[in-house]
Amino acid sequence: MQTVKKQPLLSGLLILFLVGMVFANIGGSMYDGLLPLYLKELNANIIDIGLFFTLSSVVPLLLQILGGWVSDSLGRLRAIAIGSVFGTIAFVPLILADTWQWLLLATAIGAVARSLVGPSFDAFIAEHSSEQNRGKVYGISQAIFMIVMVVGPPLGGLLTGAYGFKLMLLIAGIFYFIAMIIRLSMAREAAKTSKANTEKLTLKNLTSNLWTMAGLVFSGGLITWMLITDGLRDVSFQFSGNLFPVYMQEIGGLTYQQIGWVTSMFGIFMMLSTIPGGWLSDKMGERFPIALGMVLLSAALFILINIPQTVASQWLYYVGWAVAGLGAGISGPAYQSLISKAVPKEQRGLAFGLFSTSLGVVSLPAPWIGSQLWENFGPTFPFMITASVILLSVIPIWLKFKLPKDNSSDTPVIEELKEEKVPATP
Repeated sequence: MQTVKKQPLLSGLLILFLVGMVFANIGGSMYDGLLPLYLKELNANIIDIGLFFTLSSVVPLLLQILGGWVSDSLGRLRAIAIGSVFGTIAFVPLILADTWQWLLLATAIGAVARSLVGPSFDAFIAEHSSEQNRGKVYGISQAIFMIVMVVGPPLGGLLTGAYGFKLMLLIAGIFYFIAMIIRLSMAREAAKTSKANTEKLTLKNLTSNLWTMAGLVFSGGLITWMLITDGLRDVSFQFSGNLFPVYMQEIGGLTYQQIGWVTSMFGIFMMLSTIPGGWLSDKMGERFPIALGMVLLSAALFILINIPQTVASQWLYYVGWAVAGLGAGISGPAYQSLISKAVPKEQRGLAFGLFSTSLGVVSLPAPWIGSQLWENFGPTFPFMITASVILLSVIPIWLKFKLPKDNSSDTPVIEELKEEKVPATP
């Protein structure tokens, strides 16, 4: 009797895909956590930093959904390859900037890259996994991906402390350039070995896809509640997230190198927890690991803003970031798996782009508001708001984050909407 060989969870193509992602995001993570401090070096104050991150949110807000649609229409690898070219170009103004305002150009070009790569990344993984093991595949993929958070921040902090921002950014750009070469090669090979299954980028096609997604968004069901919850969390994160490196430097007294190592602790514990998080998602359903992750993220913030301001207490920053890493690692695979199951497979790119945008219109002024809260109510106040909102989000997550019974990626939530006579797409 011939035995059937068990297929590995990760195919060779998916592994090469992740290698490209690792190189690209090592480059990004080298400077991402230090960007507020780079702004400070270019003579930006706290209000300027808040204004910068508010303005830099405008372009992603406009492009994320379009990027997901391009991914659905042209194919995942092709969209990622195009995005990588823009990502490489973004390093030019980033390195050459002599005032903080020039960094807005770098973030705008980089936003084009992220809008094409981000939705394609999650959709590509969904298409290379079965529904039964999707949480595990997301967990393993994220564990591999988290190499970037272990290597990038300490390397960036070390190079910045020793040689300054410019050299660090040049080396980060080299990492990203290598990723671009890998991605362009993958897109070229995919075009040679498979039949093109792409759609034209037309206004009619975009309108049709947006109508379908609108039916999901305004149905009052799972997607509606996921967007509401995600949007509220996004607003709260924008209050404080970009100010935390400044908090660790000015309030905690950490150096560039220490900030890099502390951020790396987040990556290590996220890497350790993504595979268990994916397993929990497949075994117990998505809402339990998502809710648990939010509790841990909230606890991490409360730890980080209550650390005594002494050198002897600086080790507690490592503890806080480790708890945050556990929360993100446990919830991440489940969240991605839930989105992939709740939308039609041919519109996953658009859906992931929509969730990346979230309630961006509402959260757009949040970084500037957060900087005002810092100035007027103290450095810990914006972080307290973030921690409280994340904790409260557990309630709608537990009550509403449920897939319909017998739902699968082949018969997604949209089918149920059709039965409820949602207006057909034009």
